[in-house]
Amino acid sequence: MPALFRIFGKRSGRMGVLEGIEPKNVFKYFEDICNIPHGSGNMEAISAYCVSFAVERGLECERDDSNNVLIRKKGSAGCEQAAPLLLQGHLDMVCEKNFDYDPKFDFNKDPLRLAVMDDMVYAKGTTLGGDDGIAVAYMLAILDDDTLKHPPLECLFTTDEETGMIGMAAFDTTSIKARRMINIDNETEGEILTSSAGGRKVHCHIPIRFVKKSGLAYDIVICGLLGGHSGSEIDKYRGNANLLMGRLLHCLSGRLDYSIYYLKGGLQDNAIPREAKASVIIDSKDAAIFEDFITEFELTIINEYRKIEDNITIYCEAKGDSTESVLTDKTQERVIFLLMTVSDGITKMCPEAESIVQTSSNAGIMRLRDEYFSLIISIRSSIKSEKIALSDKIRYLTETIGGEYIEESDYPAWEYREKSPLRTITANTYEELFNKKPRVTAIHAGLECGIMYDKIGGMDIISIGPDIEDIHTPKEKLSIDSVRRTWQLLVKVMEKCVNE
Repeated sequence: MPALFRIFGKRSGRMGVLEGIEPKNVFKYFEDICNIPHGSGNMEAISAYCVSFAVERGLECERDDSNNVLIRKKGSAGCEQAAPLLLQGHLDMVCEKNFDYDPKFDFNKDPLRLAVMDDMVYAKGTTLGGDDGIAVAYMLAILDDDTLKHPPLECLFTTDEETGMIGMAAFDTTSIKARRMINIDNETEGEILTSSAGGRKVHCHIPIRFVKKSGLAYDIVICGLLGGHSGSEIDKYRGNANLLMGRLLHCLSGRLDYSIYYLKGGLQDNAIPREAKASVIIDSKDAAIFEDFITEFELTIINEYRKIEDNITIYCEAKGDSTESVLTDKTQERVIFLLMTVSDGITKMCPEAESIVQTSSNAGIMRLRDEYFSLIISIRSSIKSEKIALSDKIRYLTETIGGEYIEESDYPAWEYREKSPLRTITANTYEELFNKKPRVTAIHAGLECGIMYDKIGGMDIISIGPDIEDIHTPKEKLSIDSVRRTWQLLVKVMEKCVNE
């Protein structure tokens, strides 16, 4: 077993937080995963753990340069000649923590601090990584159980999904034998996903210049927003802390003179930003006006989001007299202009299914660097031409104000397939087990299914998973009962796939 896992794993003699919860093996492996740091970009240890798991059990295993791991298991007795089935999930998690959480906690070194309340598993102060750690746990539990009936299995553990599906994009699919796949990256039990949006990450860089300025320094903080997944929760119209900060700074310009020397918000391009901070220099004579404005602005935003957000906090804190390198007036105008005008949120709903978002964007990360201001945006669309059109709009805006526009991490949409034997098996099995029909639908989020479908034409793919609430936020929670039911579904579907 890798040294990193021994360091970060459960200490000998201690009972696991999830020990004894059914299905036991699923939660055992989920807790193992939570003890190994596995944020996007930090894939070495978790990948090595999967390889060690396979080697210890004599399973065929491949690991590529991107730390993707493919583990194969022969069909159960009498099922060796059945058509193979691919199970797939991603190893990485979004790393978000509350501003006021333990400042010493380091996602790169520390295990998650798990807790259970009623039906929910969560991590104290941080994201849980149920997206998509539960898929990894399911696959490991299946591979470890020799009592299950199943066709030959290929279990694919991909890396860096949350930062652009980098692992899946790099994965060489020529070794994949299966032509049907269950992706376990859906966060709503009772849903069978059949298509997903394509997307890309774009960077807007605005050149900046600084000058020295003295005066009274203030921090401005926006926090307490719900945040959430910028695809599946963009239709909830939650506040974007980055753009609210841009609006605050714009409105402040009409009240008094000030200069920005610090600006930061958001941690992930694919998470709706919950918190943002700006630091400014003002004339000390304007302190009362400034503080009154912040209070007034907070009340305005609380009123606007009264039915959506219930914990918005906007405040300022005086830092005393200071001399800082601040943005020049012209640079500051350009930065605020970008934050005030860039596309964000829903652009278009799907005409065929009005409850589904077709095209959207999320200004997820903003940073004031030494030489430029950076705004990183996640664009999603189920229509390729609309994805390109929205990208072009943001490019035009950025270049018009003298900035540089950069595209990366482009991934294709997963298109709906009219005939899907795997979808039929899963839907029928769900109804047999739980006496109700599942919801067969699409999702406005990027799934690795799109890349797999693009690489292996005709692959029959579905996506399922247990209930996970508030993904990509420190409020993330995983339903224990839902994990159990989804396990039942997976086991039964695998059994039925033997004869199809």
